[in-house]
Amino acid sequence: CLLPPLPVPAVCRYGQGRGEPDSPDHQHIGRGHRAQQQPRHDHPDRDDGDRGPPGPVPAAEPDAGPGAPVRLRDGYTFRPYTGREPEPTEPSTHTDPRLTYVPEDQDEQEHSLRQKAGTLLSDMYHRARSLWQEAAYVADLKDAVQDAPARWKAYLKARVTLESAAAYLRTPQASTEWPSAVARLVDAQRAAATAAAAFDGRGQAIAQVHRTYLYADLGQHAALMAAGYPEATAWHIADIDGYDGYDGWGLDRTLAQHVDRLIKEQDDHLTKVRRLSGVTD
Repeated sequence: CLLPPLPVPAVCRYGQGRGEPDSPDHQHIGRGHRAQQQPRHDHPDRDDGDRGPPGPVPAAEPDAGPGAPVRLRDGYTFRPYTGREPEPTEPSTHTDPRLTYVPEDQDEQEHSLRQKAGTLLSDMYHRARSLWQEAAYVADLKDAVQDAPARWKAYLKARVTLESAAAYLRTPQASTEWPSAVARLVDAQRAAATAAAAFDGRGQAIAQVHRTYLYADLGQHAALMAAGYPEATAWHIADIDGYDGYDGWGLDRTLAQHVDRLIKEQDDHLTKVRRLSGVTD
């Protein structure tokens, strides 16, 4: 290879390199630096504001995620990143006498060689940043998820109880014990709201990670599956702005907001039933 011995990111020359940049010549850039690509929009939980609280949906087939060695067409191989290394940053070559610009009319061969070497080096660092970003995305999701699976299961159980209590009020048997049946509905409403708020605590952390890596090549669901949570395709994760109260359109409600909306609809329904039927508690 004609490249000078500059530090290169997470690469080996034909399979014998490192999995992360370790040279002191690397200029570290914080995680706020992201490749300027179009954001991914693969959020199936966004709706038009009229649906009820989210429930389970079929899990997607897992995609091949980060973690396997990546071989470039030039023969260089990237070892897997952990996502906890410093972000790969291309070193400056402007002051390197072996890569500084040489006019084509001065030395055509040297001009071509340096152009190709600079392009190869830049391409490798671009790929390294992309691979590192995917690994960092997955690593941060693992930290954010914690007990989200258990909280989601608790919410689903509470929601089933709520739906059952509401459905019972529509049966003839409910009229024989109306006050008790309504009381059970109120208890179920409170339990569902508590479970939804508990899941939102994890959902907000996950949504923040999604926002941090908004421009990553890896999609949200693919990242969660790579983190070991294929069932997360069923979870309701709102946009981070929804948790912060900035979603003025109300189209991406949090789980707790969905449940609050359902409870209000149930309460309004009961009020109308009492008014039209003359039923009193």
